[in-house]
Amino acid sequence: MNFAVSSEIAEAGIAVIDLKGEVDLYTAPEFKQRLLEHIENGVLQIVVDFTDTTFIDSTTLGVLVGGVKRLRPDGGQLLLVCSDRNIVKIFEITGLHRVFEIHATREDALEAARTASATA
Repeated sequence: MNFAVSSEIAEAGIAVIDLKGEVDLYTAPEFKQRLLEHIENGVLQIVVDFTDTTFIDSTTLGVLVGGVKRLRPDGGQLLLVCSDRNIVKIFEITGLHRVFEIHATREDALEAARTASATA
């Protein structure tokens, strides 16, 4: 498995994008397209699940930053699911752990998205 992306509306206003394999220069455009589709459809809380992701690069980080820039003016956010220490370390090294909420489980991220939706 090199790469796969799937997504679903978990509940009203909350989408989950599930990434599997390597998300890099070649595969990030597919991730970006899926992310933009949800944003254009008015989804404000987006959970990006990196649980089955084996590698990310700067292109992936660029997609995430671009997504959060589109969501924040409308009160939206990106929440990340990642328990892989190597991938979490990339967010820490780049300082992006201060931009994104990183959760260990999908359920934790969904709960945070629900809370944010309820207060919006």
